[in-house]
This record gives sequence, C-alpha cells and structure tokens, in this order.
Amino acid sequence: MVELKTLENLFLDTLKDVYFAEQKIVATLPEMEDAATNNQLKDAFAKHLAETKVHVQRLEQVFAIIGTEPEAKTCDAILGITDEGAEIMEEYEGSPALDAGLLAAAQAVEHYEMSRYGTLRTWALELGYNDAAGLLQTTLDEEQATDLALTSIATSVVNQKAEA
Repeated sequence: MVELKTLENLFLDTLKDVYFAEQKIVATLPEMEDAATNNQLKDAFAKHLAETKVHVQRLEQVFAIIGTEPEAKTCDAILGITDEGAEIMEEYEGSPALDAGLLAAAQAVEHYEMSRYGTLRTWALELGYNDAAGLLQTTLDEEQATDLALTSIATSVVNQKAEA
C-alpha cells in the first residue's frame, strides 16, 4: 500500500532540499567572489556568504523546532544553477561580460531561494510552526534584499561594462 504523503512530509522534504542548497551556496560563493572583477560585486558575494552561513544555522533551528535532525537532500535545481555559474566563470574568464554573467547566475540562485523560502514560510504557518515561519520570513527578507542589491550593481555598473 502506498503511503499518503501530507503537507508535513512536503514541508520536511523541501526543508531538506533548501538545507542542501544553502550548503552548496556556501561552497560556491567564494569561487564567484574570486572570479568577479568588480569590487562592488566581490563585496556583495562576500556579504552574502556571511548571510548564507546564518541561513544554514536558521534552517537548523527550524529542524529543531519541528523535532527533526538537520538533514540535506540533494537539490537538483541548485546543482543546475551552480553548474551554469561555473560554466560562465569558465567560458567568460577575462571577458568584460564575466561580471554580468556572474550576476545573472547569482540572481538565479536568489530567485530560487526566494521561491523556496516563501513556500516554506507559508507551509510553516499552515502547519502551526509559527516560530519556524518567523525564521523563514527573516531569511526570505534577506534574500530579497540581496536580489535588490545585485540588481543595483548590475544596472549601475556591470551591465554597461559588459556592453562596452
């Protein structure tokens, strides 16, 4: 007989997925920072690395709130996005378009994360995990702020340099 999966199962699976994703991002951001040529972009990647480490800790708090040990589940979506970023670093090395490509890859990561954190927050509220929802909302707010900062860097400097 097939076990019927619930919103609780889906919440936990998605939490494990995002936990994996955040750990992958922690591993990837230093490479992106090293590859970037624009100092604002380098600084944004460094700042987001520090934030992402806190995001991992917050996810561990969420696992504790729901009474589960932290566990990562391979996230094919983040692997695909980070593979694209690695491809850009390789194919555009030394090119004026490198930073624009890195920004695009970073924003793909941010948009993925915003989608996941918004969903997890909503499900946490539905499941009565109000404390977890608050933690997830805090991270969502930070992801949105990072996305806006990256957009500002792209539109003020990096895209023009790539076009020149």
